[in-house]
Amino acid sequence: MDFIDIYLSQLADPFRIGMLVFLLITAANTAHATRHRWLPIVLGIVFVAVLIPATLDRSEDIAMVAAVGIGLLANLTVVAALLLLQAGYRRLAK
Repeated sequence: MDFIDIYLSQLADPFRIGMLVFLLITAANTAHATRHRWLPIVLGIVFVAVLIPATLDRSEDIAMVAAVGIGLLANLTVVAALLLLQAGYRRLAK
């Protein structure tokens, strides 16, 4: 598989999307207690990018470093889309 195929398959992974959705929900709930919202989000993005290739069976000939790197890019894309949806919802709710 080439880079684009792996990236698109990671974007469509429901486990990855679910983990990132709940990461943002958790970050939103704890942001009121602490002002440091972005550090847990960044660490969560890295955690998900490492966790999924490390635990799931990879049958392709892709290196772990490449899978984590592509996972970071996919996670950033998903989180950016989720934050955009959240901002749009908050703007419409006002």
